Amino acid sequence: MTALESRDAEVAPPAPPEGISTSATDGILGSAHRALSIGIVTVVLLIAFEATAVGTAMPVAARELHGISLYAFAFSAYFTTSLFAMVLSGQWADRSGPLRPLATGIAAFATGLLLSGTASTMWLFVAGRAVQGLGGGLVIVALYVVVSRAYPEHLRPSIMAAFAASWVVPSVVGPLAAGTVTQHLGWRWVFIGIPVLVVPPLALALPAIRRMASGPADPSVPAPTIDRRRIRLALGISVGAGLLQYAGQDLRWLSLVPAAAGIALLVPAVLGLLPRGTCRAARGLPSVVLLRGISAGSFIAAESFVPLMLVTQRGLSPTLAGLSLAAGGGTWALGSYVQSRPRMEPYRQRLMVVGMFMVAAAIAAAPSVLIHSVPVWTVAVAWGVGCYGMGTVIASTSVMMLKLSAPEEAGANSAALQISDGLSNVLLLAVGGAAFAALGGGAVGALTDGVSAPHPGAFAVVFLPMAGVALVGVWVATRLGLKSGGIAR
Repeated sequence: MTALESRDAEVAPPAPPEGISTSATDGILGSAHRALSIGIVTVVLLIAFEATAVGTAMPVAARELHGISLYAFAFSAYFTTSLFAMVLSGQWADRSGPLRPLATGIAAFATGLLLSGTASTMWLFVAGRAVQGLGGGLVIVALYVVVSRAYPEHLRPSIMAAFAASWVVPSVVGPLAAGTVTQHLGWRWVFIGIPVLVVPPLALALPAIRRMASGPADPSVPAPTIDRRRIRLALGISVGAGLLQYAGQDLRWLSLVPAAAGIALLVPAVLGLLPRGTCRAARGLPSVVLLRGISAGSFIAAESFVPLMLVTQRGLSPTLAGLSLAAGGGTWALGSYVQSRPRMEPYRQRLMVVGMFMVAAAIAAAPSVLIHSVPVWTVAVAWGVGCYGMGTVIASTSVMMLKLSAPEEAGANSAALQISDGLSNVLLLAVGGAAFAALGGGAVGALTDGVSAPHPGAFAVVFLPMAGVALVGVWVATRLGLKSGGIAR
């Protein structure tokens, strides 16, 4: 790749922080970090398995609980509460360290799983998903702060690569395992079984977190106070996102009311919670946060329609359609691994530019299978390329965010990164879903109820604009460097 030329020029990895011996920092599995690395990566692995498995069990759960009409809210409840929890976790971690929000988040995540797994009505099931979202939001930001506090800068790309790799096996095995458990034991065990599995990695990780990352970032500086304004804005962004999701599911004129209310809540919340200059791609941290949202939102919004396109337009079974994306888990991890190599550090920005080009090309190539002379496996190849690009970009945005954050700001900036990621998902999914339905997309019931299949053009009107959004990300990726004056905030 032209963006990675001059590979022969060896670049020595950064030296360990002063006062820390080389033997103590010989990798994320070295003696100083082994217990912590294994513990937190295993937690991410289990969360990843739950995320990939729940979609398989959800339709059966909704049918048995007579709650098909509330099906979408089982997903949106998790998302909207997690947005609020991300900001809360950032404030909490900056004030007293990541240990308490992480432990509280794991407890809430497990409680939500148990509530959903034992629910007798669909509303209780949705409530469990909301509690689970609170836990998930607390955990993801707290984990970023753990990485910021416990790992020296030269090890952070490697632990981020390990986080990415922990999604590979769940992305392939999760749906199959969940389907088997659902069929033979019942859907409830998909939710009830995971909390028990979280205990061992927590027992391994929490003592290490207490030793290496607890307390305020700088004990000599008074701990920052909780910013109640940010908490109110977090509540606004959560409710606003929920209203937009609701409006996007009902294409009636009356839906403009919740849509307008959602926008009115979201705009001031976004401006207040993201770094100043994010919306105009100011250089430095604002562009890093913006790129995270553009890359995640465009790719996930497009990916959500790939299985439906393959099933309705090319006649694949749901299993085969899902497997067409399975290789992407491996290439995503490979991209994340490549960015973690020390010799890639001087080329990180160019690596991200190339990664966004790959994402845009993959999204643009996917709807080519609407032409029946194009082989179906084209999607699998294109998505493998796109996932490689996403692996480099997503991990690199995390690394750069931590690099550009003062220790006492790691929590707030981690929350901003995750908000950009999550909010872009819901906004672009809502836009894509509305366009899909308006241009002859039909209903998902087409898979089972004999309704006519969606019009091919409805898929094109989703994929091509998302490819355009990804191309905007190519430009944003050129603005990640710092000006001489520092970060534009």
